[in-house]
Amino acid sequence: MEIRHSVLFLTLTAPFLQGQSLTLPWNGYGHDAQHTASSATAAQPLNAIHWSTPVDLNPPGGTGGAGDLLIHYGSPMITAANTVLVPVKTGELDGFQIQAFSGASGASLYTLATDYSLPPHDWTLAFGPTLSVRNRLYYPGAGGTVYYRDQVDSASGATGQIAFYGNAVYGGNQAALNAAIQISTPLVTDRYGDIYFGFVATPGNAAGVTSGIARISFTGAGSWMSAQALAGGDPNITQVSTNCAPALSVDQRTVYVAVSNGAQWGYGYLTSMSATTLKPIANVLLNDPTGGIATVSSDSSASPTVGPDGDVYYGVLESNCCTAHNDRGWMLHFDATLSQTKIPGSFGWDATAAIVPARAVPSYQGTSTYLILTKYNNYAGLGTGDGVNKVAILDPKASFADPYSSPQAQVMQEVITVAGVTPVPGIGFPNAVTEWCINSAAVDPYTKSAIINNEDGVVYRWDFTSNTLSQRVVLTAGRGEAYSPTAIGADGTAYAINDAILFAVGR
Repeated sequence: MEIRHSVLFLTLTAPFLQGQSLTLPWNGYGHDAQHTASSATAAQPLNAIHWSTPVDLNPPGGTGGAGDLLIHYGSPMITAANTVLVPVKTGELDGFQIQAFSGASGASLYTLATDYSLPPHDWTLAFGPTLSVRNRLYYPGAGGTVYYRDQVDSASGATGQIAFYGNAVYGGNQAALNAAIQISTPLVTDRYGDIYFGFVATPGNAAGVTSGIARISFTGAGSWMSAQALAGGDPNITQVSTNCAPALSVDQRTVYVAVSNGAQWGYGYLTSMSATTLKPIANVLLNDPTGGIATVSSDSSASPTVGPDGDVYYGVLESNCCTAHNDRGWMLHFDATLSQTKIPGSFGWDATAAIVPARAVPSYQGTSTYLILTKYNNYAGLGTGDGVNKVAILDPKASFADPYSSPQAQVMQEVITVAGVTPVPGIGFPNAVTEWCINSAAVDPYTKSAIINNEDGVVYRWDFTSNTLSQRVVLTAGRGEAYSPTAIGADGTAYAINDAILFAVGR
């Protein structure tokens, strides 16, 4: 059931002006509420590192240490005035803050503390704030609460804390609710300044809430809907899928999110609901295109992407995880109502699709007005995987026979692909190259390219016209890590996270 509350909310310090642009340089995960990852600014040439800052003050093994970083780091946010807001992990296992920097110089501006603590997890979850069009920063706090900060381009501004189930309830049961309720996904904001996020809650908590999705309106009214209700009452569904940032339809009337049984290798549904009331609209069980129920992993950061035509894309793992399809998973594809299953993509593990205008790929001759970009790794030694790890641009309206599945599925036609360049020696696969460590690539439609980050420690520009890695900057010596996002700032600076450090790269 849905429960709504009104909570105290301070007057906006910077009123929303009629005609104000609804596009920020980068407002959080996937750039916008549809997670298109399509930049509003042309990226600078990739020639040099402008500045850098840690996104983890206590990474396992230290910066430059051995072993993979099984941590999902939050996306930077960039304001129109070119302030860069960086989510930072502070403790070895928990603890977070936000640091603000000048995008031009990297000068430190201020730091925002939070008492947010992670819910139970395997791989470390993303700490995912969001920046609204009202230039208000929202970020997770303890007990499922959300902090906000106005005037984020200034050293000070109005602040507050909101509990979606009521500030009075939180104030009267603070310690118990801090232990019982945790935000479990990145926050997402719509064009009006409302925010959405997933949360987990211990049964019988003092707020009377059940794990699901929450909404806080720009006026401060809170509401929620249980994950089980979104799944049509399936008693095994326990939560919004971990790390799954909700996505909004192009008209902002519908919210999409995946829900799951909470297992590391579980199952789930893609669901839709009213953006104003959170009333469930539709749900679809996530299936493997070759048969069986797809795997929805709590280690994944896959989130829905909404295309310009309203179609919805969501990445999953295969049913027989993880050799039946080389651990590639599937980029499932649905219409806006979730009633029609469309052509899937041949890779979905820990991936969020990015949107590429068809005109940005000069070689494309098909009928689609847009294409999707996704990782396209082919993991060495898993099934028939040979380690030739790629990124791909795919046509959502055309298909070809998938070379990796049995029985063979029809999947989105490859338009262009590009493989990594750094060999991985000594593993018995002579053509193996390092993986692309992106879960959401930054698309630059102005220069017809994308900014993509690799585990070899290098950030690349993928030029769609020549289909080459046309520019590159060495960031670190390279390290395996859970997939991280790339972004493009107000002045065209590109941002990439490598070995627990955020790098600002440009001309």
